[in-house]
Amino acid sequence: MRKSRFTEAQIIGMIREQEAGLPTSELCRKHGLSPATFYKLKAKYGGMDLSDAKRLKQLEDENAKLKRLLADAMLDNVVLKDLLGKPLTTPMARRDAVLRAMKDHPISQRRACVLIGVDPKTVRRDRPPDNSEIREEMRKIAEKRRRFGYRRVGILLERKGMVMNEKKLYRIYREEGLSVRRRRGRKRARGSRTPMPVPLRPNQRWSLDFLSDTFGACRKFRILAVNDDCCRENLALIADTSISGARVARELDALVRIYGKPACIVSDNGTEFTSKAILKWANENGVEWHYIDPGKPQQNGYIESFNGSLRDECLNEEIFDSLADARRKLALWRYDYNHVRPHSSLGNKTPSDARRALEQSEGSAPGALAQPETDHYQPQGLSL
Repeated sequence: MRKSRFTEAQIIGMIREQEAGLPTSELCRKHGLSPATFYKLKAKYGGMDLSDAKRLKQLEDENAKLKRLLADAMLDNVVLKDLLGKPLTTPMARRDAVLRAMKDHPISQRRACVLIGVDPKTVRRDRPPDNSEIREEMRKIAEKRRRFGYRRVGILLERKGMVMNEKKLYRIYREEGLSVRRRRGRKRARGSRTPMPVPLRPNQRWSLDFLSDTFGACRKFRILAVNDDCCRENLALIADTSISGARVARELDALVRIYGKPACIVSDNGTEFTSKAILKWANENGVEWHYIDPGKPQQNGYIESFNGSLRDECLNEEIFDSLADARRKLALWRYDYNHVRPHSSLGNKTPSDARRALEQSEGSAPGALAQPETDHYQPQGLSL
């Protein structure tokens, strides 16, 4: 009903004048309203005093307010139902939800932000650039290196001229759904963790260890890994169904011809490394051979870290059809590890770059990448 131009007091006064005997026609001419309007007002306010009229006005206002609140609540319910099934876990997703709610429903920006829980300033700002080139290049890298985290992906992007800060890199990495779940190993008993001495130049210390995997109809094969602990370079990945101590000695002779003789070799107490062939080879070549304590792989942490990378990035990612196929894939991964893959302990350089830097600086600034530590640990075991 349209709002009346008469107040409640004026309407009640007109009704009392008419009840006192003033003809209706004269009353209407006196106050400037039609008889129909007067009788509508009388039907509504007849028999009331001024307080009752004011109370009726308040009830009408409260009723209108409740209707508006109910309508708003029903509209909010409709908006929220339209957003069901759409995850709103990121700021960008919530911002898009606000814009979609404003487009599909007659709702203000402030009300939509309060309903979804977004700061209005984030909606009023211009949408940040999508960085489509960076995202595309990041997806290409992740397709080839599924076990790389955002830091190593960022290093490979920097090599292509795509430089950004760490927060932006991590945000794009998460938005593209490239996060890698860390593969946890079994729990191990904790003992003393005395640090190993850090080698300061190439060929000062090599580390050896075995890994195993399968090919074909669950047939097992073994992998002998030989690493230079100074520059973290992998010197060899020998795969075969059986590797004896004599075979290890022959492979070491081949590596000595290529890289030179190491001053020290560290390994565990496996039967291949404690065989007569290895003892004879160490005596003839004058190489110190140190064995870590049984059940203490952390004493040879360099090769254990390499084994984890090899298994995580290659062995767990590939299916080998034959021994030849395994050797081919291991050779490809070894080249990538030594010449392409950034290594965090080397200042994100590759092992081959670290070896060249150390060989060039040897004599003028030895140990440019590997810094000595205090409280050196001397591995206990057989020293030849």
